[in-house]
Amino acid sequence: MSTYKLYYFNVRGRGEVARLIFAAADQKYEDIRYEREEWVSHKSEMPLGQMPVLEYNGVKLPQSAAINRFLANQFHLAGKDNFDQAKVDAVVDTINDMISKYRPIRMEQDEAKQKELTKTFLADELPKHLQNLEGLGKLYGSGGSFFVGNNLTWADLYFYDIAQHILELDENIFNNYPWLKENRQQVEKQPKIAEYLKNRPKTSH
Repeated sequence: MSTYKLYYFNVRGRGEVARLIFAAADQKYEDIRYEREEWVSHKSEMPLGQMPVLEYNGVKLPQSAAINRFLANQFHLAGKDNFDQAKVDAVVDTINDMISKYRPIRMEQDEAKQKELTKTFLADELPKHLQNLEGLGKLYGSGGSFFVGNNLTWADLYFYDIAQHILELDENIFNNYPWLKENRQQVEKQPKIAEYLKNRPKTSH
């Protein structure tokens, strides 16, 4: 039997999509969460000295994108054929485009500058990316509420996780994007996902 261990900090961050994939697949794994002060003593144990890291049958795999794609393929959440997988990747890459514009806000330490960056992001950047994602969902979703083929894939889980951060900036942001709003609702309705969301540790981010 295959064994899985996920190493990350005790936050959602870059480890949460893998946790959501495990939940959707109803796959048991060891969720190893380090507090910041513990990390120093474990850093040398990781291939690149960073997390998240997935340990699969005793071998450690770094890099969140590699981990997510491996798990999605392992548990049939990557698309039913090669072209569907390419569509999933297109959605994921479009989400990453959005994240690249959002990340500077999270990194900014100056509160006044952060407010200004947030204002610009919400007004000028975010609508373009949400429109792109809404368009891909309608194009690839086969008339349903999931991004590709009307089947749950890791693209839906990735968007669900990232959207939580966006909602912290503006809780009404998805009112103008009904397909994306429905997509998030359908993800939450998945029984194993709902159970995980109810019971997962409460963390700041």
